Parts: sequence; structure tokens; C-alpha cells
Amino acid sequence: MARISSLETFATPFVCFVRLTTDDGQEGWGQCSTYHADITATIFHRQVAPHVIGRDAFGDIAATVLHVEEKEHKFPGSHRARAIAGLDTALWDLHGKAKGVPVTALIGGTPGRVRAYASSMKRDITPEDEAARFLRLRDRHGFTAFKWRVGAECGHDGDEWPGRTEAVIPVVSKALGDGIDKLVDGNSGFSPARAIAVGRMLEDYGIGHFEEPCPYWEMEQTKAVADALSIDVAGGEQDCEIGLFARMIDMRAVDVVQPDVLYMGGLARTLAVCRLAAAARMPVTPHAANLGLVTLCTMHLLRAIPNAGKYLEFSIEGPDYYPWQEGLFRGDPYRIDDGQATVTDAPGWGVEVNPAWLEGAARQVTGRDRPAFGRV
Repeated sequence: MARISSLETFATPFVCFVRLTTDDGQEGWGQCSTYHADITATIFHRQVAPHVIGRDAFGDIAATVLHVEEKEHKFPGSHRARAIAGLDTALWDLHGKAKGVPVTALIGGTPGRVRAYASSMKRDITPEDEAARFLRLRDRHGFTAFKWRVGAECGHDGDEWPGRTEAVIPVVSKALGDGIDKLVDGNSGFSPARAIAVGRMLEDYGIGHFEEPCPYWEMEQTKAVADALSIDVAGGEQDCEIGLFARMIDMRAVDVVQPDVLYMGGLARTLAVCRLAAAARMPVTPHAANLGLVTLCTMHLLRAIPNAGKYLEFSIEGPDYYPWQEGLFRGDPYRIDDGQATVTDAPGWGVEVNPAWLEGAARQVTGRDRPAFGRV
């Protein structure tokens, strides 16, 4: 039996990678969730790593994750889930490498292509400039689906600037034309009444996906919008508790369920949400808004679950918007051809973290020969 002998984190304020090592020298790499990731690294070494050192590295991953949750039952929520994601994803990578198969094969999938939608994160962009860059991406990479932003983030019915929502919907939709799937994201920006009015515009312009129209924590508001519109209303990216997803699905607050693998606490917990959605005959289109490990995890997931949504979220933002995601991996795991990403047959997640990036990150380690929260 190989046991977990050490857990290391390599962190910046934006990204925290995890290296798990067994007592016989095998390794798996994972990632905690992005944003304030250096804080998450502290939580990882205080509230995750000490509970699993010496544990069977090849035991049931969901059981290992649950063990940590139960040990830290006084600390539910996002901070714990973001840290547990690093352990979970490192274990999946370890298991895949040990068996010589990609993670998707461990959960019933196969390598292959995944249709992607080009996901804009920007609101500080004119409708004309947004349309122009979408057309360039369509021509260069073959994207057949695009998502853009409306309203203002948590905007209380405000807009990024007056009239932008009413302008960006028709300008971008008309520029993309027919034969393209069109999505928009409200980022908790609207009251139900305003969201329904915006949704009517979306229906008129052939836009089929309205994400997080109302404050995500107000499920009844989102349900009111979903009930009123003929297009898909989507949500769930911010949520990390399985019980909240069970309620969301049971009340049909959304039409499309959108867990984020890393916000959720890893693949095992995300699979639990996918099973709940499958039982309710609801599709899952996960949130994956940057090119850290989360998008690759989502690609493996979508190749395996029976209720996968129509596409993978694929961030189109470069170093001007996300400078921290540059140089994370060796090679190019995120090549898009004909609008599709590819899950290869490489073992585990199929990527190698860039050694040069690791050299510039703050390293901490918990292990049998080091106290919890040991710094190096």
C-alpha cells in the first residue's frame, strides 16, 4: 500500500499548485482554486494536508475528501473547498499516472475532442470591439459558440455604462450571424424584472443561454427568470456545497447546472453534482473561466459524464487580462482546432507544470518528517 508521505504547495496570489508524493516515490499534481491562492495554500497546510498524511494514496478519492470535510466540519464553504481541490486533483493525477491512463478514463470517459465556446470576461469593451474579436477568433480557431457579458457584476440593475446591454446584445448577435451558438452572462447583475426584460431581448436575437441573471444566492429570483423565459437559464458556478446544488436542482432554479471543478472542491465532489443533475435530466456545463488547471479538469469531465452540456467554457483572455496564467504549463494543452479542445491519452491530467514557474512560487510542505504548516 502506497501512502501519502508529503504534500507541497507552490503558490502566488493567483495560483496554487499541489504536489502529492507517496512513500514509494510516486507523484500527482493538482491545483487549488485560483484567486487569493496564497491564502488557500495556508488553509491547505492547516486544514487539509495534516488529515491525509499517511493515508492510503490509492484509496477511494471521494472517501479521502469526505474524511477531510468531516475533520473540518466546523469550516464548511468556499475556503475549505478551494483548498481541498488541490488534494483531490493531485490524487486523480496520481491515480491516472499509476494506471497509465488519462483521468477521463478513470471516470468512464475516453480521450477525444470537446466543443468549446469562446468566453469573454470583459465588460470594459465596446460592442463593436467585442464583435470584431469574436469574428477573428471564429476565423482563426473555428469557434462556433461565443459568450459575452451584459449588465454589471452584482450590478443592482446597473450597467457597465448606460445603454451598453441594449447595444451589445444586437451588435454582437448580428455580427456572428446564423449557425453560431450565442450565450450571455449577467454575473448576478439583475433583479428578476430587469433580467426577464433582458431575457426577452436575448430571445429576440437568437441567444440561447442566459447565465447567472440574478444574485446567485437568491435562487427563487433565478427560478422566476427561468420560469418566464424560453431560453436556458444557467447557474451554479459560485456554489460549493452539494446540498445547495441538490436544492437548486430540486426546485429547478436553473435549466443548466454549472459547477466549477476547483471552486467545488475537486472532481469527486463535482461528479456528485453531475449525478444529481443527471437524475433530474439536467445538463451540466461547468464554469471554467481561466486557463489554469480548471479548464483541463473540465475537459476530462465532459468526456465522461452522460449529461454533459453542449460545450466547454474556454477563456479567450490573454496576458492583458490574465497575466498570471501565462507560462503555467509546458507545451500547449489548450490548443483549439475547429472550435474544439482535445483530451489526449497522456496519463493523469496530461500536463506538466512549468518548472520555471515553480521556481518563482512560494513553497510550503507538510509531510511525515515535517510539522504541519512547515515552511521551506
